[in-house]
Amino acid sequence: MAGDLRGRRIESPVGDATRPTTDKVREAVFNALGSLDLVDGARVLDLFAGTGAMGIEALSRGAAHCTFVESDRKALEVLRTNLRTLGLEQRSTVVSGDATSPMVSAHTATLVIADPPYGFDAWQTVVRNVSPDAFVVIESGSSIAVPDGWECRREKRYGRTMVTFLTRRQQEEGTVEPS
Repeated sequence: MAGDLRGRRIESPVGDATRPTTDKVREAVFNALGSLDLVDGARVLDLFAGTGAMGIEALSRGAAHCTFVESDRKALEVLRTNLRTLGLEQRSTVVSGDATSPMVSAHTATLVIADPPYGFDAWQTVVRNVSPDAFVVIESGSSIAVPDGWECRREKRYGRTMVTFLTRRQQEEGTVEPS
């Protein structure tokens, strides 16, 4: 953990239902986001939150608020414990639910982080529900097919993890984006 919570540890659930982000990947992602000035004051949506490590890192580095979305019951218990232990409950919301569901659109975010289980590939469904102006960070095991209407800003491999940065494709004046 860096930022305000430097040196603090978070708990992880037993088992393989969550895929934790390595310290190296988390640090690289947030250094890149920091250089783009996307974290300080951000409203973050941490999809497939697991332990909450990515959203907690964002809060530690100055994000204003983070909404954590997780469906696994054990991971939710650990996530809530981590937020309570770190004193982050006032700056966070925990949602028990499916990160691909339309309910995600109810949570406005400027920064979206998605770190789903291995083998996930429904990226079009994920990005369809996020705020139109959100910057999206995707962690996956391999390169992803960039969803329609989005463009890849950066893609980099860190060991077994591929990190992809997406932004909504800008419409050219006088053109209509297909729906």
